[in-house]
Amino acid sequence: MRVSRIIPPPGPPRTLALAQLTNSVGDGAYYVCSVLYFSRVVGLSPTQIGAALTIGWALGAVVGVPLGHLADRRGPRGIAILMSLATGAAIASLLFVRTYPAFLAAVCLYTCCQCGLAAARQALLAGLVEPARRTETRAYLQSTVNAGLALGAALGGIALQLDNEAAYLTALAMDAVTFVLAAWVLGRLPAPAKQLPSADRPAGRALTVLRDRPYALVSLLNMVMLLYMPLLSVVLPLWIVQRTGAPGWTVSALLVLNTLTVVLFQVRMAARVTGLRSAARAVRQAGIVLLLACVCFAVSAAGTSAWLPVLVLLLAACVQVFGEMLLGSGSWEIGFALAPADKQGQYQGFYGAGTAVARLIGPLLLTTLILSWGTGGWLVVGALFLAAGLAMEPAVRWAEAQRPAEMRESAPVPD
Repeated sequence: MRVSRIIPPPGPPRTLALAQLTNSVGDGAYYVCSVLYFSRVVGLSPTQIGAALTIGWALGAVVGVPLGHLADRRGPRGIAILMSLATGAAIASLLFVRTYPAFLAAVCLYTCCQCGLAAARQALLAGLVEPARRTETRAYLQSTVNAGLALGAALGGIALQLDNEAAYLTALAMDAVTFVLAAWVLGRLPAPAKQLPSADRPAGRALTVLRDRPYALVSLLNMVMLLYMPLLSVVLPLWIVQRTGAPGWTVSALLVLNTLTVVLFQVRMAARVTGLRSAARAVRQAGIVLLLACVCFAVSAAGTSAWLPVLVLLLAACVQVFGEMLLGSGSWEIGFALAPADKQGQYQGFYGAGTAVARLIGPLLLTTLILSWGTGGWLVVGALFLAAGLAMEPAVRWAEAQRPAEMRESAPVPD
């Protein structure tokens, strides 16, 4: 594997990747340690933790659009730096909370800042990278994030092994510091040129995205596809432990396989997307592949051997990560290309809300379907992926037809 397939080219793409790598290392440690810290140190029940996270991500999904709009108005670099510092402050506040109201406030601040940061960073990418290179750059960033999360998870594993308050506090403090460092890295980027509004979309109309029905449909379909995230992080570990004869270490093996595959091959997959047509085609193919992955996961419950489920699960994970990379490549192109140049912040905030919503409703929906219905549940989930993937092409054609003429001229050449 060539290094150029992992490290982005010099300039804004490499600086953006460095910022993503910095805070994703901290996030990896946070994801591994946070729940145990909240329960064992803060003293919260699983119900309290789950309720706070649900409220927080619901609020984050709502505020992402106005924060993205703020990035359009005030400049994405400054807002990205502000949101990164605020996220670090939110995580730092978790070190001191010992009551549920304070915990809820800190979690809401964290989720809102995370959603605002995501929208501002996407707008910053759109402002600094030419349209034809945005999907490639986004693929580099995704590979970087996965590498950082893997490293951070390994560091968080040390805290888990020590299993004491000092270790958990250190892991969370590290996450807070990484967001401050990421803000410093973002400050090294140039400020994007101010984009002038198109005649069809006057600057005076705030939150245009809320009236853009084609873009709303595309975002909804993308949100359905993003259900693969809680499928991997929440449902699959429970499925393996409760419904298959595979050993417990299989969960870690599948996560490592997923992470390394994205790090090594996401950029190569993204090279296949060169415009809206190939992007919609990639999402359609992702729907088919994710359906096949669901079928394979369902089959893993068959038989009594310990090794046969492991082999089936490894096969299913390979199929799933292929679909995940197809989806990412197509989804990023669609989200950028269909958004007005002067409103990338609010459009990316709206498009990115699909991630928060998937995290919000995905665990309950998928555990109910799959752990209650078994094979039938896997097939229903697979059918959802297939339906959303097949619907993306006509939805993109409708959205493309509604775009102003000047947007069509500045977009990448169709394939």
